[in-house]
Amino acid sequence: MLRKWHGNPWAILTVLCLGFFMTLLDLTIVNVAIPDLTDDLDASLDNVLWVVNAYSLALATLIITAGRLGDLRGKRNIFLAGVAVFTLASLACGLAQDPTQLIAFRAVQGVGAAMLMPQTLSIVADVFPPEKRGAALGIWGATGGVAGVVGPTLGGVLTTHLDWRWIFYINIPLGILVLVMGLQVMPVTGRMVKHRFDVPGVALASAALFCLAFGLTEGEKYDWNAGIWALIGAAVVIFLIFLAYERTQQDNEPLIPFSLFKDRNFSIVNFMGIAVSFGVIGFFLPTTIYFQSVLGFSAQKTGLVLLPLALATMMVAGPAGVLSEKFGGKYVLTVGLGGFAAGITWLVASAETDSEWTTFIGPLLVIGVGVGCTFAPMASEVMRNVPPHLTGAASGVNNALRQVGSVLAGAVIGAVLQAQLASSLVDEAEKSAEALPPDFRDGFVQGFEEAGDEGLNVGTEQSAGALPDGIPSDVVRTIQDLSGQVFGNGFVDALGPTMMVSGGILLAGALATFVLKGGAAPSGHGHGMPAAQPQPESGESARVPG
Repeated sequence: MLRKWHGNPWAILTVLCLGFFMTLLDLTIVNVAIPDLTDDLDASLDNVLWVVNAYSLALATLIITAGRLGDLRGKRNIFLAGVAVFTLASLACGLAQDPTQLIAFRAVQGVGAAMLMPQTLSIVADVFPPEKRGAALGIWGATGGVAGVVGPTLGGVLTTHLDWRWIFYINIPLGILVLVMGLQVMPVTGRMVKHRFDVPGVALASAALFCLAFGLTEGEKYDWNAGIWALIGAAVVIFLIFLAYERTQQDNEPLIPFSLFKDRNFSIVNFMGIAVSFGVIGFFLPTTIYFQSVLGFSAQKTGLVLLPLALATMMVAGPAGVLSEKFGGKYVLTVGLGGFAAGITWLVASAETDSEWTTFIGPLLVIGVGVGCTFAPMASEVMRNVPPHLTGAASGVNNALRQVGSVLAGAVIGAVLQAQLASSLVDEAEKSAEALPPDFRDGFVQGFEEAGDEGLNVGTEQSAGALPDGIPSDVVRTIQDLSGQVFGNGFVDALGPTMMVSGGILLAGALATFVLKGGAAPSGHGHGMPAAQPQPESGESARVPG
């Protein structure tokens, strides 16, 4: 039945957006299930951060290489193979029995996402003529924004009514649908282009990202000892070596062509992409924990409370794309990044241990408008002045840097949250210990001091842990009640500094928009994309250019 749509650009765009949606959904859908999977798998906060970071790390380090692989083996083939890997890895994630298994399978998910994601933008450039490419890019960019904000709402419903594992199982029917549709509507790849694989560049970039992510994520657990700082230092050194190596490869198909960054818009919009990654992860990660583990919301209620954000994003994304096409994305991005930062600031100011869900409607609507005004304009602006012979590289670098932003955001936000929470829990424990008999005060405080070394628990089941025998029952009840209060007050205290890291970076992104080159896309320029290839004559097989 789908064969009649074979080769139709809009049918192909639908398949590409579904695959793109699926990969970006998994960047945020996990957040709302964090308290439940923490309880079920007996995971600590640093384990949970690796569940988030393993996916982003694999995606960030492989995405450029996978883009080159698409040129070598066929974009359609690599896209569909990536969908298959991602779908099977999702099944494995749902079946995981401990944090280590889940982290490993999340990394495999990231490999699948890295295979399919760069093919989407590249194929859009191939199948759409310049006069329609802007609209297609707007839809592609809006898909990314909607996927990110729909994830927590969908995840909340699945986690409450089924199980946290269904946040991964949901990818299986979606992945099968994309495979079936892709086989039917996407033409077989024709001409292949042989590319050099910059293996040393990939290895150096991967090593630098891993050392930095590991050091920041595990720093609190290991009390920021010399080994942790050595890892962070190694990340900086390896990154400098990477830049020096890439400089020597500029005439030999480098992983990152430095000439791209001579274009002001390309450089600035890539920085904005990193800022938005900080905003998304810096908002969803601590907020979903706060709603469930502090305010006591169910996963479903958390998802529904976040619904205004999703609705505002979906309503604004389309008009934002149209406005950026007509007038340029400069001012739309200013409103988007500034609104995102303002919404986060408003939410932090409203957060208390007993806040009602209605308190967050206003901040979430502002954040939703901000998110809706970012993704489509960024997709258009980043390619505006890129010359046709560098569009493939530009697309790969843009996607890679956004994922690097996700890795950095996950590591930095996680590190700040762990450090702030460990400190605030001890401060709150010392205050609350005054309500206990003197003989039990030191032990109560010590339990919270040790929590940071053993792995902070952010699940819904907060307790004082195992208590010695012989403690009077009334003291046990007091300790349990105080433990919940300490966690709630401590987390709210940690929430502000953690989320304001994201707010500050988003504000810097908003200020950077003032040096963007404004105006609508030049007529016939097509955002720097090459012209679409001629359609085959009747009787020839439709082919997507390689």
